Amino acid sequence: MRRIAVITLALVVGATGLAGCTSNADKVSDNLSKEAEKFQIVRRIVGVNGITDKVEFEVTGRCSLEYGDTMKDTLDVICKDSDGYKKHYITKSDNLFVITTQIEAANVSEYRTKIILKPENIVPDFDLVTSGNN
Repeated sequence: MRRIAVITLALVVGATGLAGCTSNADKVSDNLSKEAEKFQIVRRIVGVNGITDKVEFEVTGRCSLEYGDTMKDTLDVICKDSDGYKKHYITKSDNLFVITTQIEAANVSEYRTKIILKPENIVPDFDLVTSGNN
C-alpha cells in the first residue's frame, strides 16, 4: 500500500514539474495573447496582395485575431473602439498574406501564467423570442 502511495506521489510531482517546463518566451507569448483577447493590445493588421504588392486592407486598434471556425483560410478580427465592438471577416487566398504587428509594448509576466476568470460569463444573457400574435 505504501509503495502505491509513493508511486502516485512521484507521478504527480513529475507531471507538475513537466507542466512548468516552458521557455520564458513561450510564457510571454501566451500572456500577450490573453491580453489581446481582453482588447488590451493595440495591433495593426495589414493584408497585402503577394502578386501586386498592393495593400488590400488595414485594421488598427485593440483587436483580437483568430482563425474562423469553419475555414482555416478565414480570419475573424474583432476590434474594440469608442462606439463598441466591430467584427471583420478576412478570407485569405493564395496571393494574399496578412501581417499582424503589435504597436505598443505590454508589460506581462515571463514567469507566471495569466488566468482569466470572468464570473459574469457563468450566467448567460437570454433573449426570449416567442411566436405570439402581438
